[in-house]
Amino acid sequence: MEFVEPIRDKKKIEAMKLMLRGSNLRNYCLFVLGINSGLRVSDLLRLNIEDVLNERGKVLDRITIREKKTGKAKTFPISSSARKSIEEYLEKRSPYLRSDPLFVSRKGNCPIQRVQAWKALNKAAKAVRIKERIGTHTLRKTFAYHAYKQGQDITLIQKLLNHSAPSVTLRYIGITQDQMDDVYLTLNL
Repeated sequence: MEFVEPIRDKKKIEAMKLMLRGSNLRNYCLFVLGINSGLRVSDLLRLNIEDVLNERGKVLDRITIREKKTGKAKTFPISSSARKSIEEYLEKRSPYLRSDPLFVSRKGNCPIQRVQAWKALNKAAKAVRIKERIGTHTLRKTFAYHAYKQGQDITLIQKLLNHSAPSVTLRYIGITQDQMDDVYLTLNL
């Protein structure tokens, strides 16, 4: 598996959102939900409409899943930007059944595959001139990186990602030894 990076620049995230929203609402929703949930792409692609909408067709306040990799139950709130992307995507996609995959393939009533998601993300990243390696795991890494940069405790992020240690999480989001050394060199109290 190729090593990929988080999208560190918020302007690049906004450019990706704008590009995807203008070209394909499914891919836009996948991107926005991915960077706002920290889910693995395998869990994103397994979501059904009933996982995000109630019986009245309104977006739920929380998503509950069983993670494919760990088998653990996970419940998390849906951010306002993710909520809006789901609403916009499903409004254009209608009609659908609640049991349908959320991210449906153009070829039928099956979920898109990881390679389709990868191609969509890479195409958008190239269009907005992102130079770093981008992949489906970029969504999860971007979530974690920006949570860390906002000042969230690394052990909380570790728990959200189900990592074994804070050092694993720091390495995962691309915090390097040089960046850690800069703390010592720039603090100068």
